[in-house]
Order: sequence, then C-alpha cells, then structure tokens
Amino acid sequence: MSPLVLTLLYVPADRVGRARKALASPAGVVILDLEDAVAPAAKDAAREAVPSLVAEAPGRAVQVRVNAAATPWGADDLAMVAGLPAAVSVRVPKVETAADVAAVREVVGERDVHVLIETAAGVEAAYLVASAPGVASIGLGEADLASDLGVVDGDGLAWCRQRLVVAARAAGLPPPAMAVWTDLADADGLAASCRDGRRLGFVGRAAIHPEQLAVIEAAFRPSADEVARANEVVAAVDAAARAGSGTAVLPGGRFVDVAMVEQARRVLDLAARPGHPG
Repeated sequence: MSPLVLTLLYVPADRVGRARKALASPAGVVILDLEDAVAPAAKDAAREAVPSLVAEAPGRAVQVRVNAAATPWGADDLAMVAGLPAAVSVRVPKVETAADVAAVREVVGERDVHVLIETAAGVEAAYLVASAPGVASIGLGEADLASDLGVVDGDGLAWCRQRLVVAARAAGLPPPAMAVWTDLADADGLAASCRDGRRLGFVGRAAIHPEQLAVIEAAFRPSADEVARANEVVAAVDAAARAGSGTAVLPGGRFVDVAMVEQARRVLDLAARPGHPG
C-alpha cells in the first residue's frame, strides 16, 4: 500500500515560476498539471516544461496530471510522462474502466497510476478501477462529476464520496484524498469541509494554493486526545503480549478488539508524519 499523504498541491505546468515555488513547498506531493489549470493554447508549453521541472527537483514526490485520452493532448502527454524518471507518477482524469488504466500503463510503464473518477460510469466501476494493476490511489474530480450528475452542491456527492472510500479500502489502496476546495478566501470553510471528509474516511486533500496546506494538515492530524487514546490501546496490547495473554484491557476495564488496534495504529501513523512548518 502506498504511504499516506496529507497534502497534494496542484500547479499549472506552464507557469514555471509558480511550479518551482510549489516544488519547494512543504506539500506532500506536487501535481504538475497539464489539464484543467492549463488553457488549450498553453498545453504544448506546459508539456514541454515538465521534464526540466522534474529534473530540477530530484527526489521530490511528483505526479503529472495528464489530459484525458479523448482530448487532442492526451496521447502526447502520456508519451512525455513515459520518458520521465520512474518515480514520477501519473494522475489520470476521467477514468471509467480498468481498461482505461491498462491503456495508460501500456504507454507509461510500471510507474504508479493515480486515478480520478469524474463520471457516473466511473463511480459505478470504482472498485474495478481501484483494483486494476498499477493503480496507487483513486480520487474524485468533483466539479466534473457534479456536472455529469446534475447535482447543485457538494451534498449531492455524499454517496459518491462514501462509495470511493469503500472502493479504495476493498481494493487495498490508501484512503482517498479529498478534492480541491476552490474558495481561497474561505479557510474556515476549508477546515470544516476537511473535518467532514475525515469523518467519511478520507485522509488528506488536494490544494490549489500553498496557503491551504497548513489548514489541511491541521484538519487531518489527530488531536492530542486521539493520540492519547491510541497510545493507551497499543500499550494495553503490548502489556498483554508481554504477559502471555491474548486479552488486552484498557485502564477503565474495556476490552481491546482487533478493530480498535488497527484504528489506533492508523492514528499514531498520521500523528507521526512530518508536520507542516506553517
């Protein structure tokens, strides 16, 4: 399973100065975007900029979001990605079938494929897509999905969001990251939305500006109380193991079950991740 990432930062690849700043940011992953953030007239320039940007940041966690296969730019985008270092992964929009993933891998090779589900057909096939060889994560492209479904606000996507969480878990993938929050002036709304997503099972979120990163980090990191409770669970299990007992009991007398241990270790894993400096 791929490691958990709390922040992913989109940046248009044709805006080279902004892309360099993004690569130097504390984002867990930088997504060099060739798709929605790039105007049609700038598609070629964006594609041509990616190899140099990647070369300037060796070791940086980078994904390249390509244009969909049905567009005039999709094939050239994938051919460019195929020439990048293997550690650079590809983010593919509008995926609807496992065959879509296979077609991408035929071009880009064994690198990780991060899938965006953006249509009703994609949602219906979410588990099959998530289970396809090479898929490292799945996420929702909520603007396109909302348009496809004809829903008027985020509440109309609640079932799709939960479906994605279930599909990722069933396929053995990391929990999905949330889609972008587009209102840069509403940090409180971003934080509240992240907390709602965390309750649904999402971990982390994509951002469109570096100022959003700290808000996302704070919303998805476990609280001090959560960490204390998780440590109690793990300590009880360790104490039972040392005593040769198969039964672990918390200080208040509650028995510890397998689900509690798994959740506790997930909380501690998130808490131990490097923090955002801002």
